[in-house]
Amino acid sequence: MVNNYDRIAKYYDFLSRTVFFKAQVNAQTEQLPFIPPGSKILIVGGGTGWILSKIAELQPKGLRITYIEISSEMIALARKRDIKENSIELINTSIEDYHTKKTFDVILTAFLFDNFGREKAELVFHKLHNLLKAEGLWLFSDFSYQPKIGKIWQYMMLKIMYFFFRMISNVEARELPDIGVYFKKNKYKKMFRKRYYKNFIKATVYQKTSL
Repeated sequence: MVNNYDRIAKYYDFLSRTVFFKAQVNAQTEQLPFIPPGSKILIVGGGTGWILSKIAELQPKGLRITYIEISSEMIALARKRDIKENSIELINTSIEDYHTKKTFDVILTAFLFDNFGREKAELVFHKLHNLLKAEGLWLFSDFSYQPKIGKIWQYMMLKIMYFFFRMISNVEARELPDIGVYFKKNKYKKMFRKRYYKNFIKATVYQKTSL
């Protein structure tokens, strides 16, 4: 199965913090104050679920969370997190195979799109775009690299990462897709942006506009 992190689920957070220190953690947690009280939240590719406890620290009740994760091992770890009095639906599937008539106030995708080739990245973007309510917020964080102005160490790190995760988790991507173009085409507003790890990681809070 592509893009499945079952084999390293128990070690994923440790590996992330060993390589990137707290950059990936900070990129996600500094977005969380934007979540409105009482929101319906869709988290896609949430991994071990540590973000659930961080959300609950800020908002211990009133949130309705749908949590999509392809790795059953990750889901098992996420199930153990303290979500306080919030409600959660844990769904063990890929976002491509997830179907619902619900719409959401907030979508959270952290280091998700770097798993996809360009065509699938575009399909997943539009699927999530259609699940987000008008004026809803999209909390987006991922690696950032622009070939013409990026640093050689960023290029090399991406190559090493893709090789490693292709071997371990059958990640389908070979290069980083530019998701920013889809946000731009669909007229999203940037509410917040911050870069981490010497500009290699970027976090943006987008708001969907009413077209």
